[in-house]
Amino acid sequence: MGYFGKPVGIRKPKSPRFDRPLELTLLEALFLFKNKQIRIFEEPENFMDEKTFFKICIERFTKFEDLYAVYSDLRSKRYIVRPGLKFGTDFAVYRRGPGIDHAPFLLSIFPRDSTIGPIDLVLSGRLATSVRKRYVIATVLSDQQIRYYVFQWNRP
Repeated sequence: MGYFGKPVGIRKPKSPRFDRPLELTLLEALFLFKNKQIRIFEEPENFMDEKTFFKICIERFTKFEDLYAVYSDLRSKRYIVRPGLKFGTDFAVYRRGPGIDHAPFLLSIFPRDSTIGPIDLVLSGRLATSVRKRYVIATVLSDQQIRYYVFQWNRP
């Protein structure tokens, strides 16, 4: 299914095999949970149900529902989705994975009723261009469809 999590204590794994616990984001954990790849428990033998775990995620992160909808959609399209915090975006999106290739996209999620000003758009686009990536805006519509808007900086 591709690249998930980060091995504890290994900054950049050189191999897909390692002998360390794997640290997952809540988005990764929910995705794997929904796809029956992992089980989540609070105490041994006390497994959590999907609804309870989703509620915990929503309480911990603003716009978690939109983040998860976009994360899940991109993963279903076989992209590798990692946090984009160091770029000031929600996600860095890879075709094959960190350490294997560079992320071609930086993605920000905007709620359907939000606005983005021209200065913010230019700032984000310039940042993405300076690190040789395309800037993408995603929004989740009321019917749960996701729209992606890809920007490419062109010099006059």
